[in-house]
Amino acid sequence: MEKPRFSTLIITFIPIKTKKNMKQDIKNRSDVQLLVSEFYKKVRENKEIGSFFNNSIKNWEEHLEKLTDFWESNLFFVSKYSGNPQKAHIAVDAQNNQQINAEHFGIWMNLWFETIDEYFEGELAQRAKSNARKMSSHLYLKIFQNRDN
Repeated sequence: MEKPRFSTLIITFIPIKTKKNMKQDIKNRSDVQLLVSEFYKKVRENKEIGSFFNNSIKNWEEHLEKLTDFWESNLFFVSKYSGNPQKAHIAVDAQNNQQINAEHFGIWMNLWFETIDEYFEGELAQRAKSNARKMSSHLYLKIFQNRDN
């Protein structure tokens, strides 16, 4: 009688993206609102840049709504936002004795990218990163140009 043969079976588990763990692209205002609110939670708690925001924004609910309008307009090409980000950032820099620097903008960018990556992936998520990069460079340049130096 022949002895039974046993072979070793190796099973490898590969994570499969399911609806539960699969990130979606930014699709609508609700997604933008989630992104903005989660991002600014991080900003407000950040020891390097939080004070710039916490000392200048008096009504966070109103401000988050305005920023949601801004990003919804920016990503979906709708006319919801009215305001002047350049003027606002120059004023915040002046209120803070012109202490805002490139490192602060870098921290802001890292937190923005981190928050996008936590919740979203796709074309609009990438556009949100790209547009933020362009805007932050432009705003920092305008802040620097408007200093009293």
